[in-house]
Amino acid sequence: MRIIAITNQKGGVAKTTTAYALATGLHNKGHRVVVVDADPQSNLSYTAGVDEAPESTLYEVLKGDATTRDALRNVKQGLDVLTVGLAGTAADMELASRTAREYMLSEALQGVSADYDYCVIDTAPTLGLLTLNALTTADYAIIPMNIEVYSLQGMEQLDGFIENVRKYTNNGLKVSGLLLTKYNERLNLTQVLKENIEAAAKVMKTVIYDTKIRESVAIKETQLMRGDIYTEAPKATATLDYMAFVDEFLKREGV
Repeated sequence: MRIIAITNQKGGVAKTTTAYALATGLHNKGHRVVVVDADPQSNLSYTAGVDEAPESTLYEVLKGDATTRDALRNVKQGLDVLTVGLAGTAADMELASRTAREYMLSEALQGVSADYDYCVIDTAPTLGLLTLNALTTADYAIIPMNIEVYSLQGMEQLDGFIENVRKYTNNGLKVSGLLLTKYNERLNLTQVLKENIEAAAKVMKTVIYDTKIRESVAIKETQLMRGDIYTEAPKATATLDYMAFVDEFLKREGV
């Protein structure tokens, strides 16, 4: 099972949209996929149609009060969601003293890894324990970002966080690339910040994906309908972009 973490401590950069679009895009290609919603806000779970308060969540799994299979929620054949739930907000306080706390998610996924081809993890907009677990277990990290000044702020901190993960808990972690989202090439700011984004990619020893995700109202409409963009808005520009992104990821990583 290949594990992909979608991460950025900056909110509003389309992490959740990207995670679900990647997961459902892989599923549409015939792959078995499990999505880990490691953000206590549970926006991905909501969009996927998962109950807001399932009996068992990833948080109970991490605490040892439930099995991973207990917490899995089926979306459609070959596509499941594992949500941490609102209780996950207490993870940093309640689980921080655990031995090998960085490997809790990795251990939780071991028992079901043979059931899936891919695992896509949506992380919270923080660099806390849940994000640390996501990056510790991941083969790849993908970093969505907007073309705006605030999106560039904190990239050095994120790079340092990832380097510490590589040094101490997962030396095989690869930053697959920076994915530009909510893209509008006509904005002057896009050209102004282009060099800054290229510099950020160079510092992180990665690339900027050729595919850019254009801004589209279809994304918000699909979230409202609690569905995936390929089903609800197959001809939208963002849908076509995400289809291209999935293909580019598979080609780039050879998986």
